[in-house]
Amino acid sequence: MEKVHIIDLQFKQIPNSIATFLVETDAGPILIETGPESTFETLKKGIKSLGYEVEDIQHVFLSHIHFDHAGAAWRFANHGAQIYLHPKGAPHLSNPDKLWNSAKMIYGEQMEDLWGEMKAIPPSQLISMNDGEKVTVGSTTLTAWFTPGHAVHHLAWQLGSIVFTGDVAGVKIDNGPVTPPCPPPDINIENWKASIDRILELNPTMLYLTHYGTVTEIASHFEELKLMLDDWAVWMKGYYEKQVDPQEVVPLFISYTQSQLEKQGLSKETVEKYEKANPSWMSVAGLYRYWKIKEKAAKTQQ
Repeated sequence: MEKVHIIDLQFKQIPNSIATFLVETDAGPILIETGPESTFETLKKGIKSLGYEVEDIQHVFLSHIHFDHAGAAWRFANHGAQIYLHPKGAPHLSNPDKLWNSAKMIYGEQMEDLWGEMKAIPPSQLISMNDGEKVTVGSTTLTAWFTPGHAVHHLAWQLGSIVFTGDVAGVKIDNGPVTPPCPPPDINIENWKASIDRILELNPTMLYLTHYGTVTEIASHFEELKLMLDDWAVWMKGYYEKQVDPQEVVPLFISYTQSQLEKQGLSKETVEKYEKANPSWMSVAGLYRYWKIKEKAAKTQQ
């Protein structure tokens, strides 16, 4: 059985917020997720502490192309690595200007501090993976499973009886509850639930969450996530239907979600970790867009 190592990227000096996973194979190490480029030096040290160099990693597997999962992929491509991802994500990494500029409209001057740099990856090193396709490195085989809902370019990676879930299994930090990251523009509750069911059909024994760590109580974890998806979506629907400005909703949603976490007995420090790993304003924007799309679709069908 391959050995899996969790590397804590200490994003913004916060432990247990963003992880990458180094898997030892008989053909050398592979990496699942890269985190943002801003934490590359931390990742580099983590790889070195396991007895490897960045140059040793020639296969990188991405769940999706959001900066906290894929921002440092180009660093490994510079050393010849192949980058495996969903076909819809590949054009954005070969020409990241649009992705970067659209994000900069949101993050402004914080962009580089949060995410670092993003440079183009040659198309020849971007390996598009369709649903159910396999990659074999030495005697190790990973299977890509299309799991939309959080993003239309989202893959979960199966290695034997374990699954690296990206964001489809939500955010769970320091044994707290699981919460759904709902940034725009792709949130789709129905697709997300179908993706959860897809993973459950694989009968995994362990999940590896990018945010953060491992989960073994899989059925209850996903049931909790489904309930929270519905809870947040219904809460947001009320404000959307009243046409409340999303900017006004953000502090209300922060208060609502913090109250949910505090009722679980989480410390103030852990509540802050959740907010950093899964910012409330992003879920407000994402779920508003979700309801807008549903409303438009309903009108079209009338």
